Amino acid sequence: GAADPDWKVLLGGPHPRVELPTYAFQRERLWLDATAVSGDVAGLGQVAVEHALLGAGVGVAGGGGVLFTGRVGVSTHPWLADHAVSGVVLLPGAGFVELVVRAGDEVGCGRVEELMLAAPLVVPARGSVQVQVVVGAVEDGGRRTVGVYSGSGDGVEGEWVCHATGSLTPDTAPQSGGGSVLSAAWPPPGAERIDLVGVYEDLAVEGYEYGPVFQGLNGVWRNGEEVFAEVALPEGTVVDGFGLHPA
Repeated sequence: GAADPDWKVLLGGPHPRVELPTYAFQRERLWLDATAVSGDVAGLGQVAVEHALLGAGVGVAGGGGVLFTGRVGVSTHPWLADHAVSGVVLLPGAGFVELVVRAGDEVGCGRVEELMLAAPLVVPARGSVQVQVVVGAVEDGGRRTVGVYSGSGDGVEGEWVCHATGSLTPDTAPQSGGGSVLSAAWPPPGAERIDLVGVYEDLAVEGYEYGPVFQGLNGVWRNGEEVFAEVALPEGTVVDGFGLHPA
């Protein structure tokens, strides 16, 4: 039959009452992290690129080339707002050099042999634009072709615009020209200093609207047809993720 325990003996006497909540106990579901998600470049078969303008790279099947991708926008790269022409924000020319050099570094061709700019890259006021750097297969002497493109849409069939083309050479290739173009002395001997008072105001009148990040000229000198400049970024400018900041 059923047991009839002596509760006073088992519990050892009276105990204070415990207040219990009148609402249902909070429930929480715990999920294991997925091994591959849309934002995980490794899970998508790509290699992460630790660069401020490029996010990932992937080898192109059947051709030996490599494709690097990234997104550029004022919201993620606010310093770009300081580089506008007639009210339109553009990726500076040095930005193309930075993209190409970093892509070349990833494939062991960090020297830019040639780079020609074909079209400006407009940075939208809202959102961002997709950027691709396409490095070709290895050619004679280790040389590789390179191109910089931007996409107008989010789909795989969006239109692409070519902004720059050129060629890269291996880091171990002999340099042409032999030696530095600058002497150890600075400013260069015989060069005359140029007055910079009002230079950015004059540029703005012509439509070149440079904000604080792109107003880094500390000094300019001229020697015949050669111009020498001393440039520095404003204090506090974030340079993480760049080999050489485009400003």
